[in-house]
Amino acid sequence: MSDERQILIPTHGEMSVSSIVPAILTNQANSLVSESILGADCVVLLVLDGLGWNQFKDHQDNLRFLTEGSATAITTVAPSTTASALTSITTGVPPGEHGVIGYKIPTHQGLLNCLRWSVGGKSMIGELPPIEFQPVEPFLGTHPPALTRAEFQTTGFTQAHLRNGQFRGWWSPATLMTEIIDQVETGVPFVYAYYDGVDKIAHVHGLGKHYQDELRFVDALAERIVHELPEEAVLIVTADHGMVEVSDRILQLDEEIVRRTSMTSGEARFLWLHADNESPESVMDAAQIYADAAWIVSREQILDEQWFGAYVSNEARRRMGDVAIVARDPVAILDPRLPDSPHLVARHGSLTADEMLVPFLSFSK
Repeated sequence: MSDERQILIPTHGEMSVSSIVPAILTNQANSLVSESILGADCVVLLVLDGLGWNQFKDHQDNLRFLTEGSATAITTVAPSTTASALTSITTGVPPGEHGVIGYKIPTHQGLLNCLRWSVGGKSMIGELPPIEFQPVEPFLGTHPPALTRAEFQTTGFTQAHLRNGQFRGWWSPATLMTEIIDQVETGVPFVYAYYDGVDKIAHVHGLGKHYQDELRFVDALAERIVHELPEEAVLIVTADHGMVEVSDRILQLDEEIVRRTSMTSGEARFLWLHADNESPESVMDAAQIYADAAWIVSREQILDEQWFGAYVSNEARRRMGDVAIVARDPVAILDPRLPDSPHLVARHGSLTADEMLVPFLSFSK
């Protein structure tokens, strides 16, 4: 198992998830995307939500085919969460630039759930237009086929991170493979595909038997895709984040911190504290009660260490809190003022190796 007590700041360079799509679309090789990959007639990028590098290594017995590919560990973004990472994958820039800095982000309308694009269950597409909230053009302004679940077509988050893609919805994992092959056969040079089953199963069941069965399924799915691809096509497999099994190790936000803050944002393993009438320093001091289980860091430290990239827009800065509680141990920190999902077995969001490292795998015939 990995050392969960060591912080892993994302690289934001060639060895990161944000470097893949730009290399493919500009036909410029880098440390990950080689000349041989770019020489293919079509490159298919399959993003497996939740498949971290450490889980990939720990469960190789269930990933017979995937472990046969060329494998490299790369970093995802901070926070290690789907909304931020998928947007970085498709735009090619860190969260500090595209502005989707977490799962739940404060806005004038309230706390935006980025995946649902809602505040308090109400859709915010009209009040928070995704193209304004996230202004960086996905896919460098090109229009590749973008394959994801059919029910995601009209969501705000889809508009934020896939809006330039030619949306192709799949209704079952089997038809995901069908859609991939259909698009490749049209002669397009690049296909983006997304599958969320690994993440869902880990959230609900943890990293046990159900998770292992899901890994065997995605392994077979990848093998079938490669088998069906034409000779001159390449499959790349990566992920948006890894997972940590938390189970019932829940820490409720201390009453003193609740009193000193107007709200929290982010998520349970990367929780932003927003100071109320108190100074950020006093909030920082109060948060030290979690120092045995988490890193307690100020916004200034995060910016200095470039967790969100070298460039952070003014809008992204305004969306941050004053202090972050970033889980180091396998725990979740919940704010009693906010309804959350206290029964998630596995989680992500923090900067441990289990969450930050993801695989870069490539396959050709």
